[in-house]
Amino acid sequence: MTTLDDFGPEVRAEVKQVREVVATLHEQLIKWNLVVWTAGNVSQRLRTADLMVIKPSGMRYESLTPESMVVCDLNGDPVDGLAAPSSDTKSHAYIYRHMPDVYGVVHTHSTYATAWAATGQNIPCGLTMMGDEFGGPVPVGPFKLIGSEAIGEGVVETLKKYPHSPAVLMQNHGPFTIGKDGESAVKAAAMTEEVAHTMWAARQIGDIIPIAQEDIDKLNDRYQNVYGQH
Repeated sequence: MTTLDDFGPEVRAEVKQVREVVATLHEQLIKWNLVVWTAGNVSQRLRTADLMVIKPSGMRYESLTPESMVVCDLNGDPVDGLAAPSSDTKSHAYIYRHMPDVYGVVHTHSTYATAWAATGQNIPCGLTMMGDEFGGPVPVGPFKLIGSEAIGEGVVETLKKYPHSPAVLMQNHGPFTIGKDGESAVKAAAMTEEVAHTMWAARQIGDIIPIAQEDIDKLNDRYQNVYGQH
């Protein structure tokens, strides 16, 4: 069995840093009202080795510390940690293996995004901010059972069809988001819940006015390449 002692000082130093980052990012899930009790998880992949850091299974958020975070390889097998890793670990690992540009994965059960997932509907792109962030609708992925790589397979399969979206609503389950690091994936989770809530509210008032794909593409290109500091 591989342990953290099998890796050099550079890797162990990054593990320490990423454990701190991932523990802190779980506080953001609470701050943005994206999780309840022990549900949900954040992971971040290392850059110095094929390892990731993820939340332990079933542990309450107020108990999380950097030391409680679990280090796993990209097959989802534990390498270091005192607790069992999240039940979604195999799926996080599958995403990292099959999407090499992804270094952060988040899963939540946030209320409005999960409501769309329960109905099997994409969140329609009726806001310029959706064009910016998602490059179109937030897609629904297939129904898969928890505990294996199956959910990860569904996330990857769906995002291949929606290459600009950092989010998937897994049917009857909830949102999974990806990013260039854990923080980016947490941002995508917060944005997913925001647009899910707003589009739900819009549906109560009337029909959502779709944005033309040509305009969505322009919005997404500006947001990804011009907006903000570079």
